[in-house]
Order: sequence, then structure tokens, then C-alpha cells
Amino acid sequence: MNFNELKNVKVRIADGIAWVSLNRPEKRNAMSPDLHFEMVDVLKELAEDTAVRVLVLSGEGDSWCAGQDIKLFFRDLDDKPRERHLARLANHEWRWTLLSSFPKPTIAMVNGYCFGGAFVQLFACDFAIAADEALFGLSEVNWGILPGGLVGKVIVDGLSYRDAVYYSMTGEQFNGKKASEIRLVTQSVPAAELREKTELLAHELAKKNPQTLRTIKESLRLVRGMSVDQAADYLLAKEREMRFLDTERGREQAMTQFLDEKTYRPGYGAYQRNEDAGANQPKESS
Repeated sequence: MNFNELKNVKVRIADGIAWVSLNRPEKRNAMSPDLHFEMVDVLKELAEDTAVRVLVLSGEGDSWCAGQDIKLFFRDLDDKPRERHLARLANHEWRWTLLSSFPKPTIAMVNGYCFGGAFVQLFACDFAIAADEALFGLSEVNWGILPGGLVGKVIVDGLSYRDAVYYSMTGEQFNGKKASEIRLVTQSVPAAELREKTELLAHELAKKNPQTLRTIKESLRLVRGMSVDQAADYLLAKEREMRFLDTERGREQAMTQFLDEKTYRPGYGAYQRNEDAGANQPKESS
């Protein structure tokens, strides 16, 4: 895929990090049908790119994403049922299906405005670091509509019920510091430090065993809706699956470094990965 041909998305890959930016700065990166189609292709491509270990989702200019483009996504498609259907499919596919299940860690780097529909991809990312100066809002109530298209679902799952109700019914805006306080984002930092903090987290994640990271994110998302017994059974199965799929044999590497070589101290960072360590070794049966 030639990323240089994209019009609504920018992609840059460096040091194992894919920097993906919504690229409609003149519209505060409001999402259009064409942007949705491009993002579907981008995420599918990056998911299979072995050079990518972490994905960072941001926005060009002074906005992260101002939600859906009211004219292009709604009004212009009202009398075009086929085009509306395809746009809605792509809209849901990249913002939730592909992003929430992306096989590598994802970080939302919220550099500015984040409104309405943008809350879906915000919650779909594993981490979110926002500028203190970023501005958030569930403004649907002011348009005479409800937080739909999964927004209503992700806010009641990801926020306290009181906060979800308050901000969706008042439309009140709040900054990055407040977003961190109510746990909408992982962390809030001054805008001047946003890129540095995001990059530090991305590089730290890139050092860790990729199969372990993938299994952790898959497991934690699903066990939230399970009973204790279901979760215990599921997590045991995922642990066995992880050891089977881990071509680096990270568990064995860590144990060897800790027990035999005395070179690894748990709690002081990741063990030293050897990506080729398990390439030609048989898998354990249990």
C-alpha cells in the first residue's frame, strides 16, 4: 500500500512505531466517508506489517478529531442509501472492529479537540495521552441527537455512570486535565511534552514481548463481561494459547535470565528479548 497516495490520513513508520494522523485539519479532522475508507485500509495494512510494533493515532493541526463531518457523513448521504450503508460499515469497522482488536498496542495521542464520535476510537485505543489544553465534549445534545454510533456504549463502559450522564446530557466541555481525572484518558501532560511522552510510552511497549502484549489486551477486553468462573477458564486457555503462539518463547527466556543467568530482575523493566530464540525449538505441550 502506498501511504503517500492517501488524502485524508497520514502515515509515518519509524523505529517500530506507526504514526497515523487524521488529515483534515481545515475541518478539525472531522471524519468523512473517504477518511473512513482510507482508515480501514491503513489499519489492515499496519496490522500485518512486521516493521510496526506500536500504533499511535493522532490528528494533524490543532485537533485530534471533531467527530463526524455533519455535511459529508450525514446530510450528503441522506438520499443515497447505498453510499450511506458503505460509509457506516467503514466507519464502524476501523473505529471499533479493527482498532479495538488491533494486534499491537495502540496509543491515542490527543493533541486538541476531541468531540462526539471521536470518543469511539479514543476508547478503542489501549492507551490515551492528552494535552492538558486538549478540549473534549459530547456535544450531540446540542444538535438534538443522542450519543449514538457506539458513543453511548463506550462512555457508559469506560466512564463512571454519573460522568457519562452528566457530560452527555449537558454537553459541557472539559480539558485534558479533567479527562485524566475522570479516567477518560490515561494521562494528561502539557502540550509541549505530548509528543515526547507518547514516544516514550511507545518505545517502552515496543521492547516487550509482542505475543504477550496481544494476549493481554485481548483478554482484558473480554473478561470484563464474564463471570469469575468464565474468566478463570478463559484466561487459563489464553495463557496456553499465548505460549503456543509465542515464537520468541518469552516465558522461557525470562525464566532463564532470572533463575540461571541472574541477569533479569522482575519489577525493573522487561527481560532482554531474543526474537529468534524460539524459531527452531519445539513447542511445549502444556
